[in-house]
Amino acid sequence: MVGYIADLTMVALLIVGITALMGVLTNGMGEKLFGGKKKTEFVDESAKYIAGWKSVGGNKK
Repeated sequence: MVGYIADLTMVALLIVGITALMGVLTNGMGEKLFGGKKKTEFVDESAKYIAGWKSVGGNKK
């Protein structure tokens, strides 16, 4: 029974991992192929808002 649960867990993790990896790869290829000029539209918009923010947190060394 323990072997069955171990196998089931490994298969489930592989399926989830491969699915996540395929999503990331497909998204990356889609942005490169079909992104055009607006490829960085959301990153640029986000950078505009963040530009005036104060730095928070501890000391960076």
